Amino acid sequence: MSLGPAFDSVLAAARHGEQWAWAALYREIAGPVRGYLAARRSPSPEDEAADTFLHVARSLASFVGDESDLRAWVFSIAHRRMIDAFRRAGRRPEAAVDDDALATALRDVVPSAEQQALLVEQSQAVSQILAPLSERQRDVLLMRVVAGLSAREVAAALDISEASVRVTQHRALAVLRRELGAAVASLV
Repeated sequence: MSLGPAFDSVLAAARHGEQWAWAALYREIAGPVRGYLAARRSPSPEDEAADTFLHVARSLASFVGDESDLRAWVFSIAHRRMIDAFRRAGRRPEAAVDDDALATALRDVVPSAEQQALLVEQSQAVSQILAPLSERQRDVLLMRVVAGLSAREVAAALDISEASVRVTQHRALAVLRRELGAAVASLV
């Protein structure tokens, strides 16, 4: 988030139900949350993002922390909503998220027309690139890269240590480097 010094006053106003303050908080974090959920191929990223912000609205009065803590808290809620959605989808099969739904979910994250036109093709490529990674590695990379969270924020969101975030990120990047090297070697 980038509210900076205004964060405390925006948070206080949001707690008192000020519409402008809610809009400011939502504008800062909704795009990255939807982007994370969509990139993880969540069953319904828009629904999970909406559930996340509904929970945030209901629980904001009990939140304690700074701007970084708020980001970590919101992503922790979004991550749990995504896991719950996967569990529900496993018990009651639903249609998989198609590329059109993924494009809709990422509209705020990928705003240019050119990027939106390429998104359908890119989503399959991203899924293929991330396929060799474990779920934890995907979560860490997506939160760090797509959502722009710090290692501390990712640690709080996933309820793991900062050291674990760094090690997981390092290992995930090593896997991706190895896969890229193998792909390049096969072309030669």
